[in-house]
Amino acid sequence: MSSQSANGPRIAVVVPTYDREALVRATLEALTRQGVPASEFEVVVSDDGSSDGTRGVVEGFADRLRVRYSFQEDLGFRAAAARNAGVGLTTAPVLVFVDAGVVPGPDFLAAHLAVHESDPGRPAAVIGYTFGYRPDEPAPATGAGPTSPEELVRHHRDAPDFRDARHLAFERFGFDLGRCTVPWQWFWSVNCSVRAEDFHAVGGFDEGFRGWGGEDLELAFRLFRHGVGFEVSRDAWAVEAPHPKDSSSNPESNAANVLLFLRLHPEPVVELLWAWFTRPRAGLVVDHEWNVEDEHLLFLDALDRSRSADVGGAADPFTAPAGRKVAVFGCGRDLRAWPASAVLFDFDPEVVAAAGHGVRHAIGIRTPLPDDSVDLVVITPRLGELWGRWGDAVLREAHRIGAEVRVLG
Repeated sequence: MSSQSANGPRIAVVVPTYDREALVRATLEALTRQGVPASEFEVVVSDDGSSDGTRGVVEGFADRLRVRYSFQEDLGFRAAAARNAGVGLTTAPVLVFVDAGVVPGPDFLAAHLAVHESDPGRPAAVIGYTFGYRPDEPAPATGAGPTSPEELVRHHRDAPDFRDARHLAFERFGFDLGRCTVPWQWFWSVNCSVRAEDFHAVGGFDEGFRGWGGEDLELAFRLFRHGVGFEVSRDAWAVEAPHPKDSSSNPESNAANVLLFLRLHPEPVVELLWAWFTRPRAGLVVDHEWNVEDEHLLFLDALDRSRSADVGGAADPFTAPAGRKVAVFGCGRDLRAWPASAVLFDFDPEVVAAAGHGVRHAIGIRTPLPDDSVDLVVITPRLGELWGRWGDAVLREAHRIGAEVRVLG
């Protein structure tokens, strides 16, 4: 990847916002203090239908920043569409996404650029470290005194409630996400960057996402499948300014959006993500610091131990009365055991690949089938290695979609 021409920006910062003029001002003010010259980057504030003075705030920085303003009608929370609209106004080869109220440190843009320009042949998505960002908790108390982001970090960087909410996860891997299997789960749009060519190659943010949460993870999932690696940059740090959060509706919105994510990408690792976000209601046992990486490692181990297991003789006595709609969890390779009209699921990608379109890829923790859509759900012994961890969740899902549940073996 080459840098933009002398007249074009090397990097663009896209800031979606809605009725947060004071937070937008704080973000823009911090961007005027970057080590990268203002002539080499641009900022696009993408307004999701504000009725406050956001436009005036943005225009007030025109003498200090290369800044653009995008506005879309207020049709509800549409951050994905706002970000895409912002991207549409820039030709910069590197795109940085931050939320309104994220206050970057002085080397923020230089650090993002360093990753993308250091190895043009290695596609990368950068996760910037964000102090004070704890989406499910109140803003940390930093006391009186320091006001600049540098001073805040100098005074509070080691305070547990001031660290990035992902800090323990990052620390576990030595801040090297090449050592984990689900790096995309930590790509949050509060502070992240990606090359424009990779962003466009996967289609940008999916505008079907409405409300808070999920759209950044789904984009990251597609980037991961596209071959983009993920890297944490502690140098590309920023501080989230304290502001009110909708703690009552955000979790519900996030869970709904992760369900949309699962419908777009129905496969076991996304089922595990859905289980993570719905864990209080799903009732899954939490015996460690829960995250999708841990669950995925458990799944991969169970998958490996299940490779030699099949339905075998357990399906021999199985019969389904004519006309009954049947779904099978853990159908195995020999599909002759099941009615031709049955909806078949298996968690092993090799089984799914061998069957072509005849088998859907799922554990059975959450399927795309509607409530009460089948008469009978059959669960086979192939789920035996997975049962201790996810059996209760699989049974709940089976009872959600089926009038009767039969566990074989």
